[in-house]
Amino acid sequence: MSAIRLIVGLGNIGPEYDDTRHNAGFWWVDALAREAGARFAREAKFHGEAARATLHGSSVWLLKPGTYMNRSGRAVAALAGFYRIAPAEILVVHDELDLPPGQSRLKLGGGNAGHNGLKDISAALGTPAFWRLRLGIGHPRTLGLQQEVVDFVLHGPRRDERAAIDAELERSLGIVDDCIAGRLEAAMLRLHSRPRPAPPPPEPR
Repeated sequence: MSAIRLIVGLGNIGPEYDDTRHNAGFWWVDALAREAGARFAREAKFHGEAARATLHGSSVWLLKPGTYMNRSGRAVAALAGFYRIAPAEILVVHDELDLPPGQSRLKLGGGNAGHNGLKDISAALGTPAFWRLRLGIGHPRTLGLQQEVVDFVLHGPRRDERAAIDAELERSLGIVDDCIAGRLEAAMLRLHSRPRPAPPPPEPR
């Protein structure tokens, strides 16, 4: 299985979007850069901000497209093409409506589920066969909110939701070493396996 050479966080540029649910991918890749001691710099030829990070002995590109969400493919294709990075060597980190806050999933390929960032990357690369780390943000219906999806993703999560997202973001950073070593199945197993809660203590007789 191919090792990951490019990690892309999806989001929208501009301070007005910094804390919105749609920027969960930016939150994740920013946290990874801090952990690695890497700094993002504006790269005009890659249409966004890029950083070179050394993680677990391997050199990896980090990318935040600066094109807004629905044109994310332009940045991804530019960097991947320049460094000859194959789709199967790319991990895209994005917000996921179909998972609740506090959950994440890793997968290769598949549909876009209406996510405009994924749709544009698939079109730009000519294939959907890249890796995705799906960070759950919940859906307005399941969270009991009377919001349209477009409005929901462009607003910040409630305090309890943000705490759950941040905790899962921290936990999911733990799979990076397996991803860049090409152990994607091990990464999936680690991410998707959760310890069972301890049984409640027996009631006194």
